[in-house]
Amino acid sequence: MIRPELAARLRPWAETLSALAATGFGLWVFSLGGWLFWPLGAVIAVVAGLWALDARRRMRFNHAALGPGMVELDEGAIRYLSPNRLLGGEIPLRDLAEIRMLRLNGRRHWRMKSRDGQALLVPVDAAGAERLASAFASLPGLDLGRVAAALADDAPAFQTVWTRSARAALT
Repeated sequence: MIRPELAARLRPWAETLSALAATGFGLWVFSLGGWLFWPLGAVIAVVAGLWALDARRRMRFNHAALGPGMVELDEGAIRYLSPNRLLGGEIPLRDLAEIRMLRLNGRRHWRMKSRDGQALLVPVDAAGAERLASAFASLPGLDLGRVAAALADDAPAFQTVWTRSARAALT
């Protein structure tokens, strides 16, 4: 019933629109009034609103897989399988010390550095790179809004997105 062009444009927004619909449902329940519906509607609206915010932030990680290689998340480790033998590798999340956004040859890359100084470059548009949002969200003290801002088209060419604190490094 929906034109294919419109459906293709709305597809990336599906989760965000679902969360906004759930927020609207929560507000409707809240408007019914009473001691039961006010708290229930407020809880539904707040949880769905947070879901919408998270879905919108994770949308920036979704890109057409035009970059070389593939990203995998397996047992707490980020693995980048590159067609170039020199660029691929794996870095455990517990050993991650720093995340930076770089622009190399016109293409944006995540540069992840481990505690022992090894670095892993992952193109933002590699296949499976959208999985990095959930991996990054598990890091202590990471601001997902800052990560999403680094993915903006007008963001600086080089910026540090996250650094493990000295206290977190001890654990």
